Amino acid sequence: MAIRVTCEKCLTRFNVSDKFAGKKGPCPKCKATIQIPDKTEEVVVHAPADDGPKDATGKSVLKPIMREEVRVTKLGIFAVAGSIVAAIIAAVVIRSMESVPGWIPPLGALLLAPPLVWSGYTFAREQELEPFYGRELQARVAICSVLFALLWALYAFVPAYVMDYDSVAEMPIGAVLVALAAMLAVGTLISVTTFELETGGGVVHAGFYIVGTLLLAMLAGIPLFAWA
Repeated sequence: MAIRVTCEKCLTRFNVSDKFAGKKGPCPKCKATIQIPDKTEEVVVHAPADDGPKDATGKSVLKPIMREEVRVTKLGIFAVAGSIVAAIIAAVVIRSMESVPGWIPPLGALLLAPPLVWSGYTFAREQELEPFYGRELQARVAICSVLFALLWALYAFVPAYVMDYDSVAEMPIGAVLVALAAMLAVGTLISVTTFELETGGGVVHAGFYIVGTLLLAMLAGIPLFAWA
């Protein structure tokens, strides 16, 4: 039986007859002297022992546990797409209104959260880990949606109590970036906690919601900062 040998100098690999085991000889390529390993030094990898129950033919009756893959269904895609279209239409309608009632922005932030949270989780989660699904996923989406909607309360809190602005409409771009950074930091913590995401995935997940709601608010003409 041949012994697999690697020259330490030129890294050439070749087979040597087992009758030379434990001896020294020249490398056929670079002529450097190499030590042929002894047969006792070979590492043999054995298949794991199968000590489980077997049937009459000797085959194992145990079946491997297969990871259940949660795939995005067509219904889910249509639901998210329909929610986005409905949100855009609602934003256009709100923009045409002479005055926007104060309850519309928080309600919109809450209604937009579930589809954005769910769709964001599908691509922000770690693909190698078992995903959440069923009622557990629904519960986590609901909790995260409420907490995400409250992020806009944080956005309103920063200018009013930290930066001494009368309203968010007076905030310059610099102040807006500070407020959005605070929202993203808190949102990342929410995502990591509710969906057990890595920090990077949490940033993507929270950022997806923040950017989505911000764009729709701008489309609806809701003043979130000072343009000039």
